[in-house]
Amino acid sequence: QVQLVESGGGLVQAGGSLRLSCAASGRIFSINTMGWYRQTPGNKRELVADIPSGGTTKYADSVKGRFTISRDNAKNTVYLQMNSLKPEDTAVYYCNADVFYYGSRMLRDVYWGQGTQVTVSS
Repeated sequence: QVQLVESGGGLVQAGGSLRLSCAASGRIFSINTMGWYRQTPGNKRELVADIPSGGTTKYADSVKGRFTISRDNAKNTVYLQMNSLKPEDTAVYYCNADVFYYGSRMLRDVYWGQGTQVTVSS
């Protein structure tokens, strides 16, 4: 009933910037927290940043001061602006959303995007 579609990944040199987008669609009533996670081979998926519908954003220590998360509630979209990228930021980035949606009744579930590759060359 709900899909998350990411875009904006790619290859960039160290020090460069990328902007990721993730749009949620479907029979959405509202979205609580939206976030970005990343995963490298052999490692667990880790939180990069998240943003509640109303409240304080949260960032991993490794990205503080370099990444900025934002959202457009009218478009059900979350963004991740990544500046001063480092090779260690290389990973598959996944968006995540805690969604209330219409089914046979009001339902709630957590959804994930398909992932987008970010590669930072040194």
